Amino acid sequence: MDESSIMKLVFGLLGGLALFIFGMRTMSAGLSAAMGDGMRTLLGKATRNRLAGLGLGTVIGGLIQSSASIVLFIGFINAGLMTFMQSIAPTLGANIGTTLSVQLISFKLSEYCLPAIFVGLMLHMVSKNRKFKYGGQAVLGFGLLFLGMVIMGDSIKPHREVFEPWLAHINGSTTTGLITGTVAAALITGVIQSSGAVIGMGFAMISAGAITEFEGIYPIIIGANVGTCVTGLLGSIGTTVDARRAALLHLVFNLVSTSLAIAAAPLFYKYAPLTSGDLIRQAANADTIKMTISALLLLPFVPLLGRLVEKLLPSRTEQPEPTFLNDRLLDRPEQAIYACLRELQRTTRICAHSLHLAAEEFIKHDHKRMQRIVVNEQSVNVIKVAMRSYLTQLTGHYLSKRQSILIEHIDRCMSDLERVGDHIANLNSIAKRQRGIAAARFGSEAVENWLSVHRAVAKLLDKVVESLDPETANFQEIAKEVIQLREEYNEASIAARNAHFQRMEEKGVTPIAGLIFNDYFSNFQRIAKHIKNIALAEQQPQFWLKREKLSKVMSNEAPGYSLPENIKPNDYLDKLQSDDYR
Repeated sequence: MDESSIMKLVFGLLGGLALFIFGMRTMSAGLSAAMGDGMRTLLGKATRNRLAGLGLGTVIGGLIQSSASIVLFIGFINAGLMTFMQSIAPTLGANIGTTLSVQLISFKLSEYCLPAIFVGLMLHMVSKNRKFKYGGQAVLGFGLLFLGMVIMGDSIKPHREVFEPWLAHINGSTTTGLITGTVAAALITGVIQSSGAVIGMGFAMISAGAITEFEGIYPIIIGANVGTCVTGLLGSIGTTVDARRAALLHLVFNLVSTSLAIAAAPLFYKYAPLTSGDLIRQAANADTIKMTISALLLLPFVPLLGRLVEKLLPSRTEQPEPTFLNDRLLDRPEQAIYACLRELQRTTRICAHSLHLAAEEFIKHDHKRMQRIVVNEQSVNVIKVAMRSYLTQLTGHYLSKRQSILIEHIDRCMSDLERVGDHIANLNSIAKRQRGIAAARFGSEAVENWLSVHRAVAKLLDKVVESLDPETANFQEIAKEVIQLREEYNEASIAARNAHFQRMEEKGVTPIAGLIFNDYFSNFQRIAKHIKNIALAEQQPQFWLKREKLSKVMSNEAPGYSLPENIKPNDYLDKLQSDDYR
């Protein structure tokens, strides 16, 4: 091969692979977005039963791939919305689900890739309906991944003899070739973090005629399943030990599954060709059969599997509080509201912990600590979605006037806490940016000013934790203390800013350090503002619990409400255009 041919082959192969990966991620993101937050709610319910968890895990894995599914489960566990043991069955199912997307790829739909790209793009750009918009994104991704396969296949076809010596080493017809091929596929998948892409590359080689036997594609399939575990392991960095156990479980399952596949290779070589006359379809069928059998074999041993992983990754540290949002409390609205208050308190503790870590990160950088702040912020986001879903379900039950207003206050408090988490994460990002700019370094006096304001904000958050305790006799009284502490924060903030401006006037601070300092304090100010919003909500007359109602079961359905008639848009448009309105 001349240099020009080599370059054409390399860029065609790499470009097609990149397009395939981008298409698969676009398709998965579109399907996930089209489903919305309903997937999270369903997942929470399905974890109560192993078979339901396996089934829903299969659906999620089919939509967003097993590695992305595991990252989703890790986020749930880290946020306390799911336990490690509850995640095991969905994890097994997610691995089955991934093979369904491989089944989709195995159908020869390449001739439809360009129409799919056009239709998907138009739907995504033009449609105002959420499901159609993101469904269009999924169709666009579908077209792109097939276009990537076409490009890879067309690049390989004229030079397939170049690949023959390499493919001979990973051919599963021998034990050495089977193990070598499995390890090689696992390593490549670990690097690009997409089992679908590696299997898709194998399918492209079949289309190009470089692989002509089932034994040649089999090691690629089973090795890719192991390599995809890298995504979950990386996503678990900085999370709780149970979240890391979920990532380890994914690896353990795939190692067991791959070991069984290696042992059963002669059976697959004999019977997989009977499932279809097409080699690509045979490979996809073998992948689904292998993963389904492995998951069903291990499903009865979920507790044993969980204990094995706990022994492999032991921990003496106490696990974070689990969620208090229990669907079984929904027919007892006062108890459900009590649970929501405890969930608010738990979320505030997460924010308070992150704020403490942000101060340590400001003083001295530590990658694990920085990652922990990021993970905590993501956990707060997940809790907010779960809280909104829970409150929405609660509105379907009979609620008193006080309860109806109180859950609105709870919803606003949760939104404020989510923003607090965002601003704490911003402090982390600013510290990272500051470390990269030598001229932005603070002197000892500026550091002391920073810490004085941080201490004042930390006191505010600690008091909010206390104020949100549903066992408290009077929310309003503690909320008043929060307002008073905010005045102390204001004094500390004004003093720190005045000292900063004095340093600026004396040219004791560089301009870039001044901008960084201002950025820090803007986020402190916003944190304090959202804390004040929570305290003001707690001071409202409806913010209290009726203890005698805690055990009272109410009607399952809300009473009928008389809905207002539809407005006449033109009446209001005329008002907006009138001189009086302007």
